[in-house]
Amino acid sequence: MDELEARLTAEERTLLDGLNSPARIQAFLDSIAYSTEPIYRCPLRVLRERVAHCFDGALFAAAALRRIGHPPLIVEMLPNERDDDHLLAVYKKDGHWGAVAKSNFVGLRYREPVYRSLRELIMSYFEVFFNAVGEKTLRGYTLPLNLAAFDRLHWTVADEAAEQIAARLDRVRRVAVLTPAMIEGLSLADARSLKAGLLGAVEAGLFRVEKENPGDCERSRG
Repeated sequence: MDELEARLTAEERTLLDGLNSPARIQAFLDSIAYSTEPIYRCPLRVLRERVAHCFDGALFAAAALRRIGHPPLIVEMLPNERDDDHLLAVYKKDGHWGAVAKSNFVGLRYREPVYRSLRELIMSYFEVFFNAVGEKTLRGYTLPLNLAAFDRLHWTVADEAAEQIAARLDRVRRVAVLTPAMIEGLSLADARSLKAGLLGAVEAGLFRVEKENPGDCERSRG
C-alpha cells in the first residue's frame, strides 16, 4: 500500500480517506462509470479515471478495504457458459461476511456483513445472478484470494498485475453450489426482476446470448 499512498495527490488522499467504511467504498463504485473496455485498470487508475468494470472494481474495493484494516480478499463468482463471471471484494466483521462490488446489474453489488459463511454470502446473490434473458446462471465460486500475495507486482498502481491475478484465480479451488438436478429445474427470473436488475445497465457491457439457441453466445466483458 506504500506505493499507492506515495502516488496519491492531496485531493486523491482526501477522497480515499473518506472511504472509511465498506458502504462508502461501495458508494464510490456506484458513482463512477461502468467500463465496457477489454482492459484492466489498477486501483490508482480507477481512482483517477472514475471508470471500472467488475474486475477493476473488486481490486479497487480490496485496496480500499485494506486501508481501513481488512485483508484484500477477492472472490470470483462462476456462471455457466451463458454469462460473465463476477468478482467481489469480501470482508468480515464480527465473524460475518460482507461484500463490495462494481456491477452492470443492480443486484450484484453490496452485501452487509451479516452472512455466517462464505457460501451463505454467495448464495445471497443467486436469485439476482441472471443473464440478459433472465436465465439464473450462478454455478459456483472460488475460495478467497488474498491480493497481498501480489504486492511484489505492484497491483495497486500497475495495470499489468491484473493479468497475473486473473491467471491465479483460474487455479484457486472452486466450490459448486448446484447439483445437475437443481440446474435442470431452474426457472427464469420474472419480468419485473429482470427489469429491476437491468436498471441503468450499460447495454454494451451485457453478455449477449440468444435465448432460442443455447449454443449461440458472444462474450463481452462483464
